[in-house]
Amino acid sequence: MTARTYDGWPLFSYGFRPFFLLGSIYAGLAIALWIPVLMGELSLTTGFTPRDWHVHEMLYGFLPAVITGFLFTAIPNWTGRLPLRGWPLMFLVALWIAGRICVTFSMQTGWLVATLVDTGFLLLVGAAAAREIVAGRKWNNLSIVVLILVLLAGNVAFHLESHFNGSAEIGIRVGISVIVLLISLIGGRIIPSFTRNWLVRENPGRLPAPFAKFDMLCIAVGAIAMVTWIFWPIGAATGGSLVLAALMHTARMARWAGDRTIRERLLFVLHVGYAFVPLGFVLNACSALGVVPASAGVHAWMTGAAGVMTLAVMTRATLGHTGQQLKASVTTQAIYASVIVAAIARICAVLEPSHALVLLLVAAIAWSTAFLGFAICYGPTLLASRK
Repeated sequence: MTARTYDGWPLFSYGFRPFFLLGSIYAGLAIALWIPVLMGELSLTTGFTPRDWHVHEMLYGFLPAVITGFLFTAIPNWTGRLPLRGWPLMFLVALWIAGRICVTFSMQTGWLVATLVDTGFLLLVGAAAAREIVAGRKWNNLSIVVLILVLLAGNVAFHLESHFNGSAEIGIRVGISVIVLLISLIGGRIIPSFTRNWLVRENPGRLPAPFAKFDMLCIAVGAIAMVTWIFWPIGAATGGSLVLAALMHTARMARWAGDRTIRERLLFVLHVGYAFVPLGFVLNACSALGVVPASAGVHAWMTGAAGVMTLAVMTRATLGHTGQQLKASVTTQAIYASVIVAAIARICAVLEPSHALVLLLVAAIAWSTAFLGFAICYGPTLLASRK
């Protein structure tokens, strides 16, 4: 990559810096705000129903920020081109913040303004990513741009459904499906790669299988199952497709030698996070067959897979790109433990309705602790110049 001196504020020198920091702060505060809203002790001035605001801001608010931070840091490595930085990055950050404000106060801003501002962020992210990948001729990475554009379509559908139907369902399932597929695609590349590199150096022996045709088949089967789930969430055919996807993703994980990474927490947490992907397929299969409520599988994917994987990637990328040692400190391990507790508690709150309130509070506190803990611990590093 051609070097170019950047003399501006370090926060805007690389995409991961502002988006990881602001995304983690927002993830923690949004859940802290959601609990009193859920309990009826606080009202929001959003045009969404309270549940839809919560889902939207996790799915189309917090997660796109982290995805953008990851993409605008990874793409320069893929293409050999300069990173997006300075004023263009500042504009994207400002647009993301404006989207959060317009959505939360959409009774004042109007639903159309909220829709245009909020969806405009993902549109620009997709366009910028496509431009860099095409310019760098890294055609194999265009699949990620396609998923970003599907996420954009899901966000548009969410706004339209909420305004005209009173609640969003298709838009929710489209967004969740894209997140799961992004984890399947990106996680399926970085987890075995990072695992192999560490095992070769620190723990010689059985190595993970590299990304191959079996992985593509797993992703394809998962994608088909997700499409079925989006349009027909209930039924035997949907349940069967989700079970098949769960089995294939479990077999995929078994090829990655995750059990040999337990003593390297920075690496092991990636395997733990990915384990929620097949768990989500299983729970949603059970939901499709009428065995458990739908939100059990949804939270396995969102609180579990997305929550754990985002923190795992954010901590690792922040350490690596700021010149720190790739080691999980005690504080970092506490962050991991908190988000895993949040995921387990949130799933159990669905499966154990008699203890739902206590489990919801545990999940919310643990989630906010994890993400605000990341912001507190890694914020000074993200704000400072690289060592």
